[in-house]
Formats: sequence, structure tokens, C-alpha cells
Amino acid sequence: MASTHLVILGERSALRWVLTEQRMAFPAGRVRQARALHEGDEVMLYTTRGCFRNPARDVGRVIGHGVVATPVSVLTDPVRFGEREFTTGCDIQIQGLALYRDGLNLRELVHALDVFPNPGSWAAKLRRTTLALPAQDAELLRRKLKPYLKPYAEAIAGYKELPVSPSVPSRGLSEPSPAAARHA
Repeated sequence: MASTHLVILGERSALRWVLTEQRMAFPAGRVRQARALHEGDEVMLYTTRGCFRNPARDVGRVIGHGVVATPVSVLTDPVRFGEREFTTGCDIQIQGLALYRDGLNLRELVHALDVFPNPGSWAAKLRRTTLALPAQDAELLRRKLKPYLKPYAEAIAGYKELPVSPSVPSRGLSEPSPAAARHA
């Protein structure tokens, strides 16, 4: 049975790569978390309040919805963002995306989500790459996120304007993955 995962994105270059490539990449230290994702699992994309480098202005938002399109596997060419190397990954099919700087404010729902048993320390659970969601939490987030979602082709333009780190592979930004090409 497919499960639902919140995928946590905390860096704007990585966010741009994930959205334009429709792929996920995980660092070596997070392989066990990455292997929790299986083909067909639902993913909800969450940007931390620090993702856009202004945590005083920004809030953490659920911005996208999709499905894991391929099994997690070792990458032939690891991806680098800054000093971090990402060695495993998978394709995702983004089925809906909020417009740039829009999305569902997660903080407003923390009290209603079972995945955060202590609402006072909910942010600590987001210091990871993925977070498995109980079925009732997934349903609540899916319902609340729906009004924000636009078709991928309509919403991606704003994210393509994000600055790119010099260490992001150029092939990853200029040649879309097969998943991205199918859904552009």
C-alpha cells in the first residue's frame, strides 16, 4: 500500500533543481530515510522558512503534491548543492504546484496533525529529509493544500527564477529528466 511523505526542502537551489527536474536527491547520511520512499508513494513538498534565506519574512509551506515515479537508487553522477553531495535519488511526478511564494502554511495546522504529538516542538521533526505522514494527516493536508495547487506548467515559471548555486550541475538544469519532459 502506498504511503505519504512530507519531503522537506531547505535550500532554494535544491528546491529549483527538484522542481525543474522532478527528481529528488538525498545525501549519503540520509539513505535510510530515502529508502522509505517507494515507487507510487505520495509526496508533499514542504519548503522551510529558511529555504528562501529570509526566515523572518517567510513561513514554512507545503507547496506541491506528487508521486514517487521511480525507485530510490544510487546516482551515477552525484548531485552537489554547496558543500553537500547527494548520492541517491528518484524521479517524482509533480501533479500540482503552488505559485511561487504561495502554499499551505504548515504552522497553522500543527495542532491538528498527529505526526506532531508535541505542537510546541513540531519544527524539530522537520530536521530531516522526509517525514512519513499518518493517513489522517495526509488526508487533512491534501484537502487543505488543494486550493493552492495549479497545474505544473502554470506554476513552475516563478521557481525557475530562483538563483542557482554554482555547484548545481548544469545538465540538471538545462536538460530535463524524462519525468520532467513528460510533464512540462
